[in-house]
Amino acid sequence: MTGSKSEAPGRAEPLASGLYVVATPIGNLGDITLRALEVLRRADLIACEDTRVTATLAARFGLAAERIAYHDHNADAVRPRLLERMAAGGSVALVSDAGTPLVSDPGFKLVRAAREAGIAVTALPGASAALAALMVAGLPTDRFLFAGFLPAKPGQRARALRELSEVRATLVLFESAPRLAAALAEMAATLGPREAAVARELTKLHEEVRRGTLAELAAHYAAAGPPKGEIVLVVGPPPPAPALAAEEVDLRLAVALETMSVGDASSALAAETGLPRRELYARALVLSGKSRA
Repeated sequence: MTGSKSEAPGRAEPLASGLYVVATPIGNLGDITLRALEVLRRADLIACEDTRVTATLAARFGLAAERIAYHDHNADAVRPRLLERMAAGGSVALVSDAGTPLVSDPGFKLVRAAREAGIAVTALPGASAALAALMVAGLPTDRFLFAGFLPAKPGQRARALRELSEVRATLVLFESAPRLAAALAEMAATLGPREAAVARELTKLHEEVRRGTLAELAAHYAAAGPPKGEIVLVVGPPPPAPALAAEEVDLRLAVALETMSVGDASSALAAETGLPRRELYARALVLSGKSRA
């Protein structure tokens, strides 16, 4: 024995000062990354959405760092303390209950404040329920929008769905089990007969992905009752608009040109029909008399 002081279990050399945004498993603890474990072992402080949830992860992997709660209800009070700790040379690892921080939690305010204070921010990517659902849904992935939770109030929810109906991309949303059937029915009424998938308990023992149209899925869960577990909805993009005859294109452009510039009329019709803006712009120039073609 040399008499040197042994390191406490689960701890290692401190990290460089800064904020570390750490993705954690959404269910299967085996999805933690080696880099995430290294940072969580070496951080001075772990800021958790819920310290009790993170305690399970800490017990599994022997994480001995101090933990503090940081969530919607205490963020304004705790954030200055975290910033002071980092400004003084400390390292803070930010984790959510599951998955990637900043998705449906107050983490972005801490990242923004750290950036404004000149504090280094490092991302440790990993599990994400939204991306995991997109991976297994079998729906287009070239363009997608994560829309979080729909509003709980009927009027606000209807307004949000009307806005989403204009998005020409796959939609990814979170929903609670008790509201699932009603949410699917409202989506079917507003978004139309789109393909969709309900993914629940992703990465866990009872993982399930159910596919169908929005109306079919709404009928299933209305009859079966609320499912158990965490739920992600993936809704396919709207079907392509039917092809327009050249005469119809000219008519729509002519109407738009009565109140819009050539550029604005072309952009508006491109967004409405999916036709190439460049082609519409060239045709609008002809109709407006600004081209010799």
